[in-house]
Amino acid sequence: MVKFMAGMKGEGKTRKLIEMANQNAKVTDGNLVYIDDDMRHSRDVNRDIRYVEAGRGELANYRELIGFVLGILSQNSDIKHIYVDGINNILQDGAVTNEALLKLKHRLDALVKTADVAFTISVHCDKETLPEEIKSALV
Repeated sequence: MVKFMAGMKGEGKTRKLIEMANQNAKVTDGNLVYIDDDMRHSRDVNRDIRYVEAGRGELANYRELIGFVLGILSQNSDIKHIYVDGINNILQDGAVTNEALLKLKHRLDALVKTADVAFTISVHCDKETLPEEIKSALV
């Protein structure tokens, strides 16, 4: 399952994503990963969740994010859920487009089937501007 959390900056997406991850940590048998652009929220995330700093704008596009995720998955086959907080901050400016989000979703959908892992990704944008396929995957 690939889910998105969308909204404008300051609407509380990070807080909700952290709450979701922390709740999931209580009931999931496998491991969880929380990817963020910096360490600001590392103390808010349950210590049983692997917190990964991806860097601010260091990944050029969704393909590099996929490679980053594959690297994480290669280190631990027991990961059940990956949370990505603020994809707009992790990828370079201008890399988060509707087309890129659709391609990312399709690639992650395939990964969900082969690696048995779920994804929740927060994106800064107006929900109304998203393609229908992404809107149907909103939490």
